[in-house]
Amino acid sequence: MDKKQKKAPSKKCVPVPEKTTSVLFCGIGGQGVLRGSEICAMAALNSGLAVKKSEVKGMSQRGGSVDSHVRFGNVVHSPLIPAHGADFYVPFNEEEGRRWRHFFNPKGKDLTPLLATAAATVPDKKFINTFMLGALSTYLPFTNDAWFTALDAGFKKAQEENRQVFRAGQQKGSKR
Repeated sequence: MDKKQKKAPSKKCVPVPEKTTSVLFCGIGGQGVLRGSEICAMAALNSGLAVKKSEVKGMSQRGGSVDSHVRFGNVVHSPLIPAHGADFYVPFNEEEGRRWRHFFNPKGKDLTPLLATAAATVPDKKFINTFMLGALSTYLPFTNDAWFTALDAGFKKAQEENRQVFRAGQQKGSKR
C-alpha cells in the first residue's frame, strides 16, 4: 500500500452494554431503606460497576413512605427505575411493598416472601434490612468481600451482628 493512500476507517460496531440491573427498596421511615440501598450501591461500586441511585424520603421521620432505586451495570443512563422495571424488589414493609408493586418486573425476583422469615430470624427488627440484603446478595454477582466492605462502611456499630444477620439472610435467600 502506498504511504499516501489512507486506510478506510474500519466500521466497528459499538458493543451493546450489558443490561442494567435495577433494585427497588421500599418501606417506611426508620426501617433502614436508605441504609440498605446505600450498602447495595457500595457493593456494586466495590465490584467495579457503574451505579446510580435515587431516593424519596418524604415524611420518613414520621414513619412515612421511603423508596430508593439502585441501578448498576457497565453503563447506567438513569437512576430511576421505570414502571415494571425492577429486577429485584426488596420491601422492608408489606404495606409499602404493595404500594410500590407497579415497579416490579414480573420476570424479576420479589423478596417480599422473606419478610416473615426475616422478622422471625433477626434478634431485633432493626436488622431486617441487613437480613434482606443477605437474601438479595444470593442473586447478585458481587463477592462477599464487596458486600462485607460495604456493610462495614455502612454500619459503624454492631458490625459483627450485621455480618451474622447478613449470613442468615444469605442462607434463607439461597433456598428460594
